[in-house]
Amino acid sequence: MTLPVTRAVDLRRESLDGVLDRVERSLQVRLDRETVVCKRRTVGARTDRDSWVRVERRGFDRIGAQGWNGPESAAVLSGVVMPSWYAGFSWREPGEPVMWRADEMELVNAAPVGQAAPVIEDPRLPDAWWSALNASLDALATQSAPRVATPDTETITQELVTRTLGEVFPEVTDTMVEEWRPAHADLTWANVTGPEFCMIDWEDWGMAPRGLDAATLWGCSLALPALAERVWSERRPDLESRSGLLMALFFCAKVAGPHAHPEDPRLEPARKEAARLIAELGEVGQRPHGSRPH
Repeated sequence: MTLPVTRAVDLRRESLDGVLDRVERSLQVRLDRETVVCKRRTVGARTDRDSWVRVERRGFDRIGAQGWNGPESAAVLSGVVMPSWYAGFSWREPGEPVMWRADEMELVNAAPVGQAAPVIEDPRLPDAWWSALNASLDALATQSAPRVATPDTETITQELVTRTLGEVFPEVTDTMVEEWRPAHADLTWANVTGPEFCMIDWEDWGMAPRGLDAATLWGCSLALPALAERVWSERRPDLESRSGLLMALFFCAKVAGPHAHPEDPRLEPARKEAARLIAELGEVGQRPHGSRPH
């Protein structure tokens, strides 16, 4: 069945008073309108009970059979530094193939490390931050996920990985992902806080190729070689697994692919790293599947 096309909407350019009023009535909170943060498809605000409410608009074509209750389902995870989830609800936009979802969660006072996904200035994070990142990602990887990750709101599948890599790097002929593990699936610098570490925005989490989170944070650091190197060093076991190398190349394909922006400071580093990754995948390909480089 073909899903109806969703009308493109940028919430930064829309009147959201009605949406916020509905959220207040349903969650029985008062939103502090002075703290409202609007993004393209989400809006968030502080409440009168010192919690945070995040609201997202998503089209039917971006909601699979598993639904999109990521923050709610992530509440059962243990050993991961993340905001506690309190309540949530969803509703359909009248006359549109669109759903809205609101989640109330613990207020995180630390600010995101970056205002956007990539960073162009060194955040100078303390060693304790990196230790907390490693502990959370290691804990996440040991748990079960009842859902498949949806990075960029698109369900990640073997077919998606193969198609994305094939369009940009056709010389990579073996794109089979060997290891799948639970992942945050949107681990950008805008979704981690600092200097106190916390992982926020769990709407897209689920099973994903091993190394997806590490590759995403690494890729968002490419404009700062020292920072990218630090991410790679901290998450080396993931990133130097065969699946991790594929995920790093998967990220490079998004930056350097058909929709590459010539002014993206990650563009040239991504092209350079892609050449290295392709060479390393070739070396790994000489070993039996499942073996790991030293």
